[in-house]
Amino acid sequence: MPRTIDYGNLMHRAMRSLIQEVLSDVQANGLPGEHHFFITFDTHHPDVNIADWLVDRYPGEMTVVMQHWYENLNVTDTGFQVTLNFGDAPEPLYIPYDAIKTFVDPSVEFGLRFETQDDDDPEDGDEVPEAPIAEIDDEDEPKKDAEIVSLDSFRR
Repeated sequence: MPRTIDYGNLMHRAMRSLIQEVLSDVQANGLPGEHHFFITFDTHHPDVNIADWLVDRYPGEMTVVMQHWYENLNVTDTGFQVTLNFGDAPEPLYIPYDAIKTFVDPSVEFGLRFETQDDDDPEDGDEVPEAPIAEIDDEDEPKKDAEIVSLDSFRR
């Protein structure tokens, strides 16, 4: 089998590194200005550590908000731990970066979405999973189609 460049996994690693860097800055300096995060993650990921009642209440995926109240943010190379408030009940959560499905900061209309890849090594004839999509989320404006630019126009 010929060697190929795995752009999908390279993008996922870069995007997860960006999340780690942002959360590390928040751990050191707090959330600046109006910044806040909506983080959606897979509650059944084997390394997620949340209370059983949260898994029962949010089977499959859960979105947490880091904005006005959070404590004990601890960012590591593999994920982050944070305590959030659920109806006046503080709950510690551990979310590995691999479990994150979306990371959105609506204050600056920034969002990352991770496409799931069920099979890292597709066999002949199998459909190749989509590459991850980094996108700007703006619910007020209609979505526009991406502009495709031919690289031929840059060749000499």
